[in-house]
Amino acid sequence: MDERNSRRDELTPFPSSVYRCGSRPDPRFSLANERTFLAWIRTSLAFLAAGVALEALQVPIQHGFRTAAAGVFVALGLLSAVRAWFGWMRTERALREDRTLPSPALGAVLSLGVVIAVVLMVIGFFW
Repeated sequence: MDERNSRRDELTPFPSSVYRCGSRPDPRFSLANERTFLAWIRTSLAFLAAGVALEALQVPIQHGFRTAAAGVFVALGLLSAVRAWFGWMRTERALREDRTLPSPALGAVLSLGVVIAVVLMVIGFFW
């Protein structure tokens, strides 16, 4: 039994690029980082749902503008999911190495994307 536990401790969890560096941080910080990751995933799902809903529902917006806005929302959803993963990795690595936490990335890009999608929808509604 002790041999099995020692082998389990030797295994590096995924992703090894994060867990091989530094030392284990306070679990509360890692769990907070995980909650932030999950919040980004929820944001990603919301963007994807908005894009799909624009195309699936009979929204009174001119077709070209509606499709463009839906495309922007889908792109934002995919970008948010990628940001969730890389943001989690960067933050977890900083926690493990006792470094300053990285600044939020892509916040301005996502905000601008939402503004662009809404402007496309408003123009398409009144076109």
